[in-house]
Amino acid sequence: MLNNANHLKGLAIHATDGEIGTVDQLYFDDESWAIRYLTVKTGGWLGGRRVLISPIAVAHSDWPAKRLYVALTKKQVENSPDINTDKPVSRQHEAAYLGYYGYPNYWGGTFLWGPGYYPSGLATEVAASKETQALERIQKESADSHLRSTAAVTGYHIEAMDGEIGHVAGFFMDDETWAIRYIEVATRNWWPGKKVLVSPAWIQKVSWVDSKVYVGLYRDAIQTAPLFVDSVPLTREYEDRLYRHYGRPPYWVHEDEHKPVFSLSGA
Repeated sequence: MLNNANHLKGLAIHATDGEIGTVDQLYFDDESWAIRYLTVKTGGWLGGRRVLISPIAVAHSDWPAKRLYVALTKKQVENSPDINTDKPVSRQHEAAYLGYYGYPNYWGGTFLWGPGYYPSGLATEVAASKETQALERIQKESADSHLRSTAAVTGYHIEAMDGEIGHVAGFFMDDETWAIRYIEVATRNWWPGKKVLVSPAWIQKVSWVDSKVYVGLYRDAIQTAPLFVDSVPLTREYEDRLYRHYGRPPYWVHEDEHKPVFSLSGA
C-alpha cells in the first residue's frame, strides 16, 4: 500500500509496554531510496531526547488511528545509542544502532534490506554476546553515510533534461518495503496548480550542494504526464498509466523477480 510519507509525521509510536513518542522526521537512503529510520520525539519521557526507530521494528501500522506499533520495550529504546539527529547520521552511528538491536546491516546484502527485501521479519532478540560483534562492525565502517532527511530535501528544485520544472513537494512510500516510490513535484509557474509524480528510478543524481534533483526526463513529457491529485487515492491503475506514459518498466515487475516462490505440494 502506498502512503504519503508526510502523513507519518506526528504518528504515535507504541512500544510493547507503552507509548514512546511521535514521529518527527524520516531518513532515507539516497542510493536505494528506502526509508531507513524514523526520528521520534520522546517528549517528557526521556527529557525531550530524540531516538531512531528502524522500520525493522515496526510490527503493525494503524493509519486511521495514526499509530505505529513496534516490537520494542521502552527500556530498549531508553538504552539505545545516543544519536544527535540534528546532525548527519554517520555509517558508524548506524552500525552502533543496528548492532545494539541485533539488526543486520542493510548495506551488506543483496536485497533492499540486506538479507531481505522487506524489513519485517529481520528483527532478532539482542543477546549480550553480540556486544563484541557490534563493536567490530562499528570499527569497520567509515563515517560516510547516504542518509538524507525528507524534510531537508522537500523544496529542492527539480531539473529536467531541458530545464527546471518545479520543486519537491512530498514523497510516497510503500508501507511494506518502506521504499520511496514517488517524489511529488509541484510545477509552480510552469503549469500552475499541476502536480506530477516522478519515480526515484528516473533520477540521475541529487546535488546536495545546489539543492537540486536531476531527472532523466524532458519537460514536455512531464507536462503531459497523468495529473496527480492529492485528494484521489494513488491506485495501481494510475501507476500503470504513469509508467506507460513514460515507457518505463514498473517497479513491481522487478520486485516480483525477487519474491520467494513457495511450493504447497510438499515436494
